[in-house]
Amino acid sequence: MSQERRYSFEFFPTKTEAGHEKLMNVARQLAGHNPDFFSCTYGAGGSTRDRTVNTVLQLDREVQVPTAPHLSCVGDSKAELRELLTLYRDAGIRRIVALRGDLPSGMGMASGELRYANELVEFIRTETGDHFHIEIAAYPEMHPQARNFEHDIANFVRKAKAGANSAITQYFFNADSYFYFVERITRLGVDIPVLPGIMPITNYSKLARFSDACGADIPRWIRKQLEAYGDDIESIQAFGEQVITEMCERLLAGGAPGLHFYTLNQAGPSLAIWNNLNLKR
Repeated sequence: MSQERRYSFEFFPTKTEAGHEKLMNVARQLAGHNPDFFSCTYGAGGSTRDRTVNTVLQLDREVQVPTAPHLSCVGDSKAELRELLTLYRDAGIRRIVALRGDLPSGMGMASGELRYANELVEFIRTETGDHFHIEIAAYPEMHPQARNFEHDIANFVRKAKAGANSAITQYFFNADSYFYFVERITRLGVDIPVLPGIMPITNYSKLARFSDACGADIPRWIRKQLEAYGDDIESIQAFGEQVITEMCERLLAGGAPGLHFYTLNQAGPSLAIWNNLNLKR
């Protein structure tokens, strides 16, 4: 597995002009630390398609950090996907995060001509050759909709061998889950870099909701300590910063090829960890 270190930050497209301006200011602040790339999410069923496109193109052009759009196949036809790929290729975008995508509320199963991420990876390769560096999603603690861990590992291997260059994980709080996942896929012949996804801890109630929805486990000792702080936001943030910094130190010492920060469109929490790790570029 490649040991080249790379660092990146993820944003989500906003619904308001004020929110978008804040996002751009945060991006400019983070750009000063020379990340390898930004990424921008894509809403369930492509619900933020236009906002994602506009945000990606503006970040890449104005902030001048290579920006990777999330691209999902749920609900989109091949023609719509082809149109997006052409738009991004013509704009000089060179990296894509290829996902099945979240199902919109009320949709029981995936719709569209492509139903799974491995099919999307194959489609991108067929349409654009090697133009795009393709990232895929990894789930060290298992995708919440997977039948079991073995099935989920097999799905990841299928995606990787369809033509992916590297992967970004769902966030987690147990470094052992990451190391075990990498060990398993390596044994199965997958040697692409797997970048740990890092979620700063700033608000316990929001974190608990996110984690329950996406299947990320909050270890009991972390959950109980956060609960004990109640509404003491300062203590929650100080404890969260320490916990995540120590986990990142262990990940990097153990050979992780870098870090991918889920910023939630904020600079401070991610930069606090960045500075603690002394990640000078």
